[in-house]
Amino acid sequence: MTNNITTTTPLLEVTDLARSYPLPREKLFQAPKQMQALRGVSFAVHSGRNVGIVGESGSGKSTLARLVMALDQPSAGSVRLLGQDLHQLPAAALRSARRDMQMVFQDPYSSLDPRQTVARIVAEPLAALAQIGSRAEQREQAAQILTAVGLRAGDLDKYPHEFSGGQRQRIAIARALITRPKLIIADEPVSALDVSVQAQVLNLMVDLQASFGVTYLLISHDLAVVHHLCDEVLVLHQGQVVERGSPNNLFLKPQHPVTQALVAAVPRALPGSKTQQAEISAG
Repeated sequence: MTNNITTTTPLLEVTDLARSYPLPREKLFQAPKQMQALRGVSFAVHSGRNVGIVGESGSGKSTLARLVMALDQPSAGSVRLLGQDLHQLPAAALRSARRDMQMVFQDPYSSLDPRQTVARIVAEPLAALAQIGSRAEQREQAAQILTAVGLRAGDLDKYPHEFSGGQRQRIAIARALITRPKLIIADEPVSALDVSVQAQVLNLMVDLQASFGVTYLLISHDLAVVHHLCDEVLVLHQGQVVERGSPNNLFLKPQHPVTQALVAAVPRALPGSKTQQAEISAG
């Protein structure tokens, strides 16, 4: 968790975001009903201040992540990155904007192409953004980033199956970092990992924030995970924000029944520091 002073202009600004999907018709000539996945979600992420989105399965977290990444179109509302409405940008401008925003996915076993070497996987965003450079330059950048996430330059020629789950997620983080983004959206980045490995990856993300100046939008079902990394937390339920505040406040004084249930589900051994655990235990 960082204590940097926020700037007046948000890095990311989400305003009244909504997404609905048509349900199957019940009758042939009847208008299809709509399923509201998100309703009126608004929040801002300032540079250096991590925001967590937490909620149970089906709360709309993954839909929100896809909309923020402009992988899906909202039914209403806007997503602005550095003042630009991502859903109004032409394709070329959107591709350029993605340099400042990258994503780390939930499952390190399925998010990495098993047929590609680590060198190609990590350097892939450079090619996607038409920042190809020479093959030697790409490899050098990949080696630097790989070292930064705790792996070795010698791992570049290996394949994903040669690594553990935690190491694979480090590779995924390296791929997200290689464009030097200002924002990383991390969608359940440690949920597929063992508890002991979760703490290592979360601590790595803290260190990388200090080294690279990146800001995180962390999406999780686990309140303990966002407590470790985030400065502000929003609780999502049935597509709406039902509570928001600092992680300590939500842990110590949860107001909404959903937040109370999430707090109750937190194991006694949190993936945070001893100080954080003591603060929570004191409540």
